[in-house]
Amino acid sequence: MDATHYRWDDLPKEALKPDLHRRLITGERMMLAHVYLDRGAVVPKHAHENEQLTYIVEGALRFWLGDDESEVIDVRAGEVLHIPSHLPHKAEALEDTLDVDVFSPPRADWLDGSDVYLRGR
Repeated sequence: MDATHYRWDDLPKEALKPDLHRRLITGERMMLAHVYLDRGAVVPKHAHENEQLTYIVEGALRFWLGDDESEVIDVRAGEVLHIPSHLPHKAEALEDTLDVDVFSPPRADWLDGSDVYLRGR
């Protein structure tokens, strides 16, 4: 197996909604994503089997966790949130935000385009 070198600026930037874009790098057992959210962008409540690490590079996201959304956590630049498998969560960008998400295993719904909850359809 060969190593692969990527440059974020060379990767296509997919527009999911006018205020939400992403770039993806996928390996066999993990996925790395740059997610670009404009202030006020909302990621609706969802859950997935994939374990997730969200690292905020710039800006801030507010997360609501759990079925009842009773746990609220603000994650700011330089901070990381670990989201276990199957934990319902939603998020809103408190500022223009660049977040780096790591998923294991890779998000099949992101790769095949079936992530309609994220596309506002």
